[in-house]
Amino acid sequence: MDLQDQLKNLFPEHIIEETSSDSKNNNLWMQEEPIICKYEKRKGKPITILEGYTGSNDDFKLLAKEIKQKLSVGGSFKDDKIIIQGDYRDKIMQMLKNMGFNVKRVGG
Repeated sequence: MDLQDQLKNLFPEHIIEETSSDSKNNNLWMQEEPIICKYEKRKGKPITILEGYTGSNDDFKLLAKEIKQKLSVGGSFKDDKIIIQGDYRDKIMQMLKNMGFNVKRVGG
């Protein structure tokens, strides 16, 4: 007897609801122009910068928060740019493409 059967025995009147696997990112503004992903060094330390988002600042802040959490790194949101500590261009670009964004890599 698996866990689902045990729960049905304990709570026979419970109705199982279907949960969708859609993430909360579907509420974000999808744009025509690509988000620019570039690499810089500031004070000798590498950073990844994302810019060019045309939606609201709140959506961009949510996107920054999610990227920082998934990569377990620090960063900030300043001047309509997301600044991530470290060189994570490939990982960030793959994450954004999976979310449905167009991303353009700038620089080396």
